[in-house]
Amino acid sequence: MLTALYYALMLLVGYFWYRYGQKLLRQGPRDENDQFTKPPVGPVGFVMVTAITGYFAFAAVRALVTREIPCVGKGCRGQIYTLAEHAGQYWANLFFVAWLVLALGYAMYVTIKIWRMG
Repeated sequence: MLTALYYALMLLVGYFWYRYGQKLLRQGPRDENDQFTKPPVGPVGFVMVTAITGYFAFAAVRALVTREIPCVGKGCRGQIYTLAEHAGQYWANLFFVAWLVLALGYAMYVTIKIWRMG
């Protein structure tokens, strides 16, 4: 039951993240105060988010190829989950890493779209 709640909350956060990005894109290049629309990520943040997203995307592809993923979190630091021995934890960590890649990738997409509008 706790796992279902975890996945439901992740999907709910993803939905609100998507809605926030769509709201920014609908505003156009300027908001209601005639100020430029601020993207979710600035120029320096964009470079950092790109690097983090690339790292997580590489980790996800590596986990799919090697069928093992290191634990994501402080409570299990240093532990490696394999698909053969810990299938549930493997898929949970892989889902979380893929969710991060999608969320950060969407932030980069919205940022680029806003920069091109203005």
